[in-house]
Amino acid sequence: MILEMKVPSPGESITEVEIASWLVEDGSYVEKDQAIAEVDSDKATLELPAEESGIITFKAVEGDAVDVGAVVCLIDMDATKPEGSGKAVSSSDPIIEKAERPKSEISSTTYATGTASPAAKKILSEKGIDASEIAGTGKDGRITKEDAIKAVPSMGEAINEEDRKSDRKKLSMLRRKVAERLVFVKNETAMLTTFNEVDMQAIFDLRKKYKENFKEKYDVSLGFMSFFTLAVVRALEMFPDVNSMLDGDFKVSYDFVDISIAVSGPKGLMVPVIRNANRLTFRGVENEVKRLAIRARDGQITVDEMTGGTFTITNGGVFGSMLSTPILNPPQSAILGMHNIVERPVAIEGKVVIRPIMYVALSYDHRIIDGKESVGFLVAVKEALENPIEILMDNNPKKALEL
Repeated sequence: MILEMKVPSPGESITEVEIASWLVEDGSYVEKDQAIAEVDSDKATLELPAEESGIITFKAVEGDAVDVGAVVCLIDMDATKPEGSGKAVSSSDPIIEKAERPKSEISSTTYATGTASPAAKKILSEKGIDASEIAGTGKDGRITKEDAIKAVPSMGEAINEEDRKSDRKKLSMLRRKVAERLVFVKNETAMLTTFNEVDMQAIFDLRKKYKENFKEKYDVSLGFMSFFTLAVVRALEMFPDVNSMLDGDFKVSYDFVDISIAVSGPKGLMVPVIRNANRLTFRGVENEVKRLAIRARDGQITVDEMTGGTFTITNGGVFGSMLSTPILNPPQSAILGMHNIVERPVAIEGKVVIRPIMYVALSYDHRIIDGKESVGFLVAVKEALENPIEILMDNNPKKALEL
């Protein structure tokens, strides 16, 4: 019996996917539930598992865009599993033999090879070119007057074209969609960025004091993300326009906070969402960040987990970025950029001291968020991060961390 495998729907509103790569060979035997292909949608890359065991026959090639519900392969369920796996390739295969057979290069040189004729020698001398740099086209390799006229003085070491290679590869559907959205943001929004700096000393002290107990009790690290997330939640409640979006001529505001966090996965940057962050504690945020990061790393993140979000936090600091202008994640109206933490001299109470400083950036859509709100929002984030015990923990760190 032949089974027709069709493209399942990766999520609502997705009508087309692209075959990113086949994970098995055409004509090979596959087991039920074995991952046979990776398919790209405009939102995520998903694995396609075999629905039954048998011999597979491809009906689409890598790079093909296929409709949801279209047949991408056939599986012969009546086929018996062969002993061993893979396809043997004969060393006498004419194609392999041709590819592996070295090319013989026969060169014939004489006393005339590389010797310039009197006229050519004069021209080369005037150009400041050594005869050894020229390949003669005359008899037995002699350098002719025409060779000398065509010769161009070298501007440096000769270029070996065999060492200068390029590769042309089609962008994945996901990457093309990201590019399309980024261009849209630049062209269709009034994006501005405001900056500030945060003294991270108070958070460093808290983590140093409580991170071991926190890790031991909950099997999750007490990182920076929980502090930033809860600081953002507070600031969004103070400045609700930053937690709003434009829909045509209407402003859509939310009484909840869904924080999109940018994480690095095998297919590039992904932005899963922490739902109802305004209801989470430090432990809740750290658990959710860990869960989403693991799913993104293992390629298990779903479209639903990346859909929505009312505000985004991105951390370029993990890659060493000192300062950047993060680009909006449409249709959201604002995004907070975190950066690396560097010890810097700062003035405190008239004295110069060394403190761990992070630069932060808020990019926002000026069509819906005014400068007063954007600056006020970032200042509120800074205040909470520099005074976490008072502002984020209600003066009780152990209770806030559930220790």
